[in-house]
Amino acid sequence: MTRLRAHLDGLRQRGETAMGLFLTAGFPAPGATLGILRTVDDAGADFIELGMPFSDPVAEGLPIQMASERALRQGASMAGTFETAAAFRAKSDTPLVLMGYANPVFRYGVGDFCADAASSGVDGLILPDVPPEEAGEIEGAAAEHGLSITHLIAPNTSDARVRLVDDRSTGFVYAVSVTGLTGSGLGDDDATDAYLAHARGLVEQPLLVGFGIKSHADAERLTRHTDGFIVGSALIREAERLWDDGDLTDSERLADIGDWARALKTGAPEPS
Repeated sequence: MTRLRAHLDGLRQRGETAMGLFLTAGFPAPGATLGILRTVDDAGADFIELGMPFSDPVAEGLPIQMASERALRQGASMAGTFETAAAFRAKSDTPLVLMGYANPVFRYGVGDFCADAASSGVDGLILPDVPPEEAGEIEGAAAEHGLSITHLIAPNTSDARVRLVDDRSTGFVYAVSVTGLTGSGLGDDDATDAYLAHARGLVEQPLLVGFGIKSHADAERLTRHTDGFIVGSALIREAERLWDDGDLTDSERLADIGDWARALKTGAPEPS
């Protein structure tokens, strides 16, 4: 059992809601990513998704697309992503997963990629464009190196496929809240609630929901039938806003990120 799965199972047994946060490696600036990861960790993130910058992130809306473009323009690389993961792991036991796309993984070499991810302290992989039917090579290499694999479901996923995803996932099942891209608005409340309740009845693994969550209220609503939630685009927007404000110091920016993450998790108002 990976650190990620053990942690999610523990939260589930205690009836606690998991909060996962996503940030693109190398964003908003090459030297800023690690500080943000450590800040949201201290603010209560239960696990962190570190995005692997890629030129064609097909599941992402505009904020994460732009974050990848910005990171790549500033020299982001897979080696740098592994270095950030290792530096984070040196001071934290919080689960860390890499999220991205198959092309860079295959270009790197699946076995070498999984070996280097594991040696950097990574706990798992989320690759939205690798369906379970085509994931055998990656799943095998991930298992060899102690990495979990998380597959995704959506509102239009058939029951048979939900069960397949549940069977093949070793980290958690990622329930996409809408049939759309990251950063999009949430769908109809009743339809989304019915979808997540139905999925909960089919999924035995930890079930987490993401896409479109911007606030604690959104998270509360969407976790009535799930074990936790994931936020990415909202964190990307907050980091972009703060790092593009030239009047702020880095310590002020990180303090604001910490306040934002605590408010997202607990519902407490951010300090004015």
